[in-house]
Formats: sequence, C-alpha cells, structure tokens
Amino acid sequence: MAGATTAQRGEREALKAGPPRRPGRPRRRLGFRGRRLLVLAVIAAIFGGTFGTWVLYGSTWLRVERVSASGTEVLSPGEVREAADVPLGAPLISVDTDAIESRLRSRLPRIDSVDVVRAWPHGIGLKVVERKPALLIEKGAKFIEVDAEGVRFATVPNAPKGVPLLELTADQSPSLRRFDTDRLVIEAVLVTGGLPGEFAEDLRVIKVRSYDSISLELSGDRTVVWGSGERTEAKVRAITALMKAAPKARHFDVSTPTAPAVSRS
Repeated sequence: MAGATTAQRGEREALKAGPPRRPGRPRRRLGFRGRRLLVLAVIAAIFGGTFGTWVLYGSTWLRVERVSASGTEVLSPGEVREAADVPLGAPLISVDTDAIESRLRSRLPRIDSVDVVRAWPHGIGLKVVERKPALLIEKGAKFIEVDAEGVRFATVPNAPKGVPLLELTADQSPSLRRFDTDRLVIEAVLVTGGLPGEFAEDLRVIKVRSYDSISLELSGDRTVVWGSGERTEAKVRAITALMKAAPKARHFDVSTPTAPAVSRS
C-alpha cells in the first residue's frame, strides 16, 4: 500500500499543531516576579476586605455614641430619643433604622413621619415631622386632636388655638351603618380642608349629624348648612357669593349649591 503523500502528511501535521494563531503579539508567560505580584495583590484584597469588615463591625471607631432629634414642635427631643431606643455602643453600620422608625411611630402617635439617618462616624439623627391638628373632639375636660387624614393622634388638656371643634351627633342616624364614625370624621376634615383661608379662620365648630347633614358655625354667630362633603368647590363659590350679596345675614344654606339660600334670622 502506497505511503501518504506529501500533502496528506502536511494536513496531519497541521491538525496536530492546532488552529493557527492570530497575528499579533506573541503570548507572554508570567515570570516569577509577575506571579509574586499577582499573589500579593490577592492577599492585599483579602486583607483589605477583612480589615474593612473589622473596622465597621469589630472596632470601636464607628460605634453609636450620640443620638440627635430635630423637627419637634410639641414633643421634646428627649422624648423622641427615649422612644427611639437607639442601642448606644452598637456598630453604626448594624443599626436597624427601619426598626427605630417603627418604634417611634408606635410609641409616639404624634409623629407623622421620621427619617432615621446615620451621621458618621458616631451619630444617629432622627428628623421628625409631627402631625398637626385639623379638628378637635371634646372629651370631658380634654380634647382629642385629629389630623388632616382623620387620625386621632393625641389627647391634650387645652385646646390648641385656632383649631375648630368637631361635634359628632350621628348616634341615631340610619346612615351610620353605612358611614361609620371614622368615615364621618374623614368627611369633616375634608370639608374643613377645602375651605379657603378666610372661611377656615372663621370656622369655630363643624357639626356632623350624618353623612348628608354637615353644618358649620362661623365667627359672628353665623351658621352654614353644608349638607354632605361632596361638591366642596361649588359650595365654596356659593357661600362666597351669598356673603357678598348679604353681608349682614347670619344663616346660609349651600347644601344644594345650585340653589343656595340665605336668611337674616
């Protein structure tokens, strides 16, 4: 049998040698020095990561030493710090800011929101926003504060100046099964929140007998039958026009804003 031709032998040699290299720089092997530098770089990275973790969690350099509170008006900074119960001496990085916020909101309902921030290297900052009363509910000799969302958040011995009273007398209302007292409180704050500045300043009492029976008592012995909390903008336009047309009137009815009424007595 004839031996392989020259061409066949060349093909076999090419297959053994593998695919041809692309033109370019020749491959360079790492010498002893290069391997040593690579090992040192890996060791430095590991050491740096370990040291950084120790600094954050194990050292005394970045631990909680002080807690500050800002934004308080009725509450005191001390009350906020006590309720926050921040773990002094703990690593600053490990402090659970969500848990602190949750404690503050549950222990101090007057707090509407709080931003808990790490103040490196040793502090925790508590930036508080307090709820503001939109209405007051009289209870015995005290007053329950209600915010603009209908949340009853505090009981105080004295009525804050300029905050109107809410009188709920819906106990016998047939609509109470559909619109409970919480819903009626929300309707009341929506009505007061929709009043323009001049009327809001004059508002003394808002009376709610049912969902469709809301009335306002203004300064100067004036009363306004408001009806439901719906169509607030139209009712504001109607009462504004009535008061301009009859400045000496004392009783107004805008429950149907397209047919408002006024009387002097």
